[in-house]
Amino acid sequence: MENKSLTPQEVAEILKISKCTVYELIKRKDLNGYRVGNKVRVDMLDVEEYKNKSKSIKTKKSGNPEQAQPERAAAAELDSNRDDRRESFTICGQDSLLDILCRHLGRHPRGVPALRSYESSYNALYSLYRGDANVAAAHIWDGKTGDYNIPYVERMLPGIPSVIIRLAARMQGIYVLKGNPRKISGFEDLGRKNISIINREPGSGSRILLDEYLKKLGISISKIKGYENESNSPMGLTSAIAKGHADMAVGLELPFLKIRQIDFIPAHKEYYDVVIKKAHIDQPIYQAILDIMKSEDFKMEMHGINGYDLTDCGKIIAET
Repeated sequence: MENKSLTPQEVAEILKISKCTVYELIKRKDLNGYRVGNKVRVDMLDVEEYKNKSKSIKTKKSGNPEQAQPERAAAAELDSNRDDRRESFTICGQDSLLDILCRHLGRHPRGVPALRSYESSYNALYSLYRGDANVAAAHIWDGKTGDYNIPYVERMLPGIPSVIIRLAARMQGIYVLKGNPRKISGFEDLGRKNISIINREPGSGSRILLDEYLKKLGISISKIKGYENESNSPMGLTSAIAKGHADMAVGLELPFLKIRQIDFIPAHKEYYDVVIKKAHIDQPIYQAILDIMKSEDFKMEMHGINGYDLTDCGKIIAET
């Protein structure tokens, strides 16, 4: 058997369980998993080992009906389409601020240890819609309205009343080589034939921002050199530019990106928000999240991360 590397979603489809349950199995060390950058991966051989291990347990127990019944019940529960919030709580999004939120949530009197799903903004909202995540974080700009997140929440969670809570404001911009030898000043420079780009993955806030600007500027992606070249992390973008593989990329202004070989051109203020289904907002764990986001302890820890405006952190921005 080929030992392919699988995503949690692919593992979930093989085992006929939810993606949240896959993360829970990895967390409990029932299933081996590992990280590639900020993504979780599982080898096919480990999935087969997990399946065989489960089969051997059932076979061993099957001689005694009274013993076998709990095993069958556990398997049925695992394979059912139940709400995984009963046994796991998942916050979906890529920013390190969510790691800080999870840490505080694990210590809060009404909180729980939370799982992290490192998905792009678009996929985070989709996971919330599917019930694979309890909380989604997003920074998606709608070029038509000029609003952040609200139009996408309304479209991607149809018929599901939701609450959008501000986490932070921050700056999106353009990475270029130190000294800006190509004299790049904004998104419009992508219309120049001699400019190449390294892109973020589809569904990320930075990718959607770029695509919206290209649409407004009337620049066809087919004319952009390197548009199809992608990286799943800001460090991948800056590395490609530093090595001469691209002239520019769109990403966040962050302290760790201020490396000697790269300059940052501010271009667009964006908003990073947390999205929760309104039906859940009064439950203790969600109230704990609101408490944490408004707390001075949380804000003080975030103040150590330059480039984030926390003025409205914890404020309910909209209800859809």
